[in-house]
Amino acid sequence: MTESRPLIQLPAGPGGSRLLGFGSAQGDRVVTNDDMAKIVETSDEWIRSRVGIAERRLATEEQSLHVLATEAGRAALADSGIDPSEVDTVIVATCTMSVPIPNVAARVADALGISGAGAFDLNAACAGFCYALGNASDLIRSGTARYVLVIGAERFSNWVDWQDRSTSIIFADGAGAAVVGPSDEPAIGPVSWTSRGDLSSTIGVTERNFLFQEGQSVFRWATTEVWPTAERAVERAGLKLSDVDALIPHQANLRIVETIARSLRGRGAREDMVVARDIVHSGNTSAASIPIAIDHMRKAGELSSGDVLLLVGFGAGLVSAGQVVICP
Repeated sequence: MTESRPLIQLPAGPGGSRLLGFGSAQGDRVVTNDDMAKIVETSDEWIRSRVGIAERRLATEEQSLHVLATEAGRAALADSGIDPSEVDTVIVATCTMSVPIPNVAARVADALGISGAGAFDLNAACAGFCYALGNASDLIRSGTARYVLVIGAERFSNWVDWQDRSTSIIFADGAGAAVVGPSDEPAIGPVSWTSRGDLSSTIGVTERNFLFQEGQSVFRWATTEVWPTAERAVERAGLKLSDVDALIPHQANLRIVETIARSLRGRGAREDMVVARDIVHSGNTSAASIPIAIDHMRKAGELSSGDVLLLVGFGAGLVSAGQVVICP
């Protein structure tokens, strides 16, 4: 008689996942457009008219990438009420590591007193937070994890040629974090994501380790191909655009943000839909921009618990990703 083979057992996960809290950290150096005009040929009017930025925040020497990520993670844990001992996974979305090894997530976990947790970095550039949030939600729903700390963190001041006006006026330093946990009712929708590897040469890093981008090519892609990713995220969540209370896109460029919002309103989103415009005072912080914007908007009273938020990140790759979430 043939002996039966043992079966692998899978944990039973909850019905859904939800956001429990947010936190953020930014560079301590405030750099205005007038300050930038002393470094590169530009002006306050020129910058505002093209990208919508009034000022950006840059890190001090003491504010390394993992220091910013740790500060944001600590704030998110405090906001959520979850003790570090309860967190079993840490994900850091970043594309500005100073070295590829060791990863940022393990160092952040240790700094926060999160012992023995799974810890990994994820690089989807400016779409990184949405990619990481999708992974966190699926880890929880599968029963693999219970509480996940998701952090988007970037320190672009190390990667920018300050004489290159196409990048130096835009990018900044900061970190935003969210705690994700189980929920009987889904409060994080399925991720909608896509990639355009054929356009990968439009954003990258030079041999001198400086960031570059073909601004017009990126602008055309972002204003024509990103809003469909956001619309699909709403459809995958079983909702309508008119259900969305707030749009939180990656803070790449104010003109891009406003174009995405206008496109979605033309497809059924409400005129009173709140739109994140954190880029005006924070600059482009890549994977950190969405959680930083949410943290700032909650503190300013622009978002309320229970609001339906539509998140959409997009950037180098080229990649985009989005999901519908319920504001904690």
